[in-house]
Amino acid sequence: MNHSSIPELICPAGTPAALRTAVDAGADAVYCGFRNATNARNFPGLNFTAEEMAEGALYAHTHDAKILLAINTFPPAGQTDLWKQAVKDGVNAGVDAFIVADIGVAAHIAQHYPDKRLHLSVQAGASSPEAISYYCREFNVKRVVLPRILTVQEIKDIHEQIPCEIEAFVFGNIGMMAEGRCSLTNYATGVSTNMDGVCSPASEVRYEHDKDRNLSSKLGEFTIDCFSCNENAGYPTICKGRYTSDLREEGYYAFEEPVSLNLSGLLPDLIAAGVTALKIEGRQRSRAYVREVVSAYRRAVDAIAQGQPPELDTLLALTEGHKETQGAFKTKAWR
Repeated sequence: MNHSSIPELICPAGTPAALRTAVDAGADAVYCGFRNATNARNFPGLNFTAEEMAEGALYAHTHDAKILLAINTFPPAGQTDLWKQAVKDGVNAGVDAFIVADIGVAAHIAQHYPDKRLHLSVQAGASSPEAISYYCREFNVKRVVLPRILTVQEIKDIHEQIPCEIEAFVFGNIGMMAEGRCSLTNYATGVSTNMDGVCSPASEVRYEHDKDRNLSSKLGEFTIDCFSCNENAGYPTICKGRYTSDLREEGYYAFEEPVSLNLSGLLPDLIAAGVTALKIEGRQRSRAYVREVVSAYRRAVDAIAQGQPPELDTLLALTEGHKETQGAFKTKAWR
């Protein structure tokens, strides 16, 4: 494999400490966001100030890594100042690329900072050659992060028709099929995932015991799950809750069963299909998670680069529900 075909390893950083951990573990690039509504992981305790972003960029560049800034939510009409300031702060911090979803944000960067590299976020939901080519033509997008709805063969077909790089998720949350446009939290709490960057905000979370000591998790006025005494209670994320209905008295996963994507076994196929950047999900995860997953994928990518079969460490302990899948990348019939 020649050097130009070795994929970049793109790793998550929810905090400055996680950024340093990801870089030290072998990340080629780290993606992160500011502490406000401009990024799709706007959770309490996560993300960066402008000063921390500049320090993170310096640390990454000193260690030959890149820093990618996610500004991937959608500004409400007439309220774009926060997003423009985030772009300006990112430029001043020296980030290597912006990850954007909104057309207006993309246009602003393309017009005012034409030398800055643009990546199209998965939140944009662009999954066809026509849609991706539009962003490339109009805003000079250099890379698209593909939604997790495509098979490897479909990725190969798209690669042959678009003028930009492809980044694909390889580990972490499997995501809903209509990525980045989820309105479940908005329905339950009035806070928008798309515009505020918040999914299942902690301020709306409650846990309640019943008389039998069963534990219910609630978001706003809605019961998301119920756990018996022998179960570990999970965080009440709507899409991964268990629900009952008139026809099903036993709780069941109505939207999405807890399971993680793990494409370590498909890495050679993804690279052959034209994927040039491999993305690990999890900006809300711990430093231990970042260190272990990034290190495992670093070893696998390095082995492939040397013409050897990839080393595939087990990461099952770090997956949701201790279950993993190749999802739609393997077959359209996976769910």
